[in-house]
Amino acid sequence: MAETETAGPAPRLALLTPYGLGLPEAEATATALTAACAAGDVAAVLLRLAPSDERGLVNLLKQLCPAAQEWGAAVVVSVPGFAGDLVSVAARGGADGVHLDRPDEPALRDLRGRLRDGRILGAGGVLGSRDTAMLAGEAGADYLMFGGLFPDGVAPDPDEVRERAAWWAEIFETPCIAVAAQAGEVAGLAATGAEFVGLESALWLGDAEAVRIAQAQLDTVR
Repeated sequence: MAETETAGPAPRLALLTPYGLGLPEAEATATALTAACAAGDVAAVLLRLAPSDERGLVNLLKQLCPAAQEWGAAVVVSVPGFAGDLVSVAARGGADGVHLDRPDEPALRDLRGRLRDGRILGAGGVLGSRDTAMLAGEAGADYLMFGGLFPDGVAPDPDEVRERAAWWAEIFETPCIAVAAQAGEVAGLAATGAEFVGLESALWLGDAEAVRIAQAQLDTVR
C-alpha cells in the first residue's frame, strides 16, 4: 500500500442494515433501501444477515440486492456466525462481495483468492488496532470499515472512529468507510478524508430524509 499524494473527491454514502436481517424483514428493508438510494449518492450497502442455510441466504439476497443495485450501489454481505460458504452465497444471490468483521489474515487471504469477477472483499472491526487494520489492507481487502455498531448494539467511541479514519485516509490508498451511529457524527467523518461515510440503520431505515440531510453535508466537502 502506497501513500496518497492528492486529495480525493467528496465522500460517498454507504448504508448498513441492522444485524440479524432475515426473511420477515426482507420486504420492508427492500422498500427502505429503494427510498434511501433515491435520496442520496449511495455507493454501497452492507447487508448483515441472520445465519441460515445457504439456500435461504441466497433467496434472501435475491430479494434485497436489486433494491440497491438498481440505483448503482454495490451490495456486500455479512453473516456473523455463518459456518457455510459465504463466497458461494454471495455469488449465487447476486451480491457484489462479502464483508468480514474482525477477520484474521489467513481468512482474508483465502477469501481474496476465491472471490472472482471483481467481487468485493471488505473488512470491519479493525478500529482497536492500527496493526490489525494494516494487516487487513495487506491481505487484499478492497476497503476497511472503521466504526459501526457491535452485534450487541453498542456503538464505538465516535472520536476514536474519526481519528482512525483520518489516520488511514491520510496514509493509505485502500479506501475506508467511516461509520456514523448518530446524525451529528456525519459532518466530522466527512472531513476525515474517508472515501465513504457509513450510516447505521437508525439513520436511514425509517426515514429517507435523513439520507438527504447526510448527502447535503457530504456535498459541502466538494
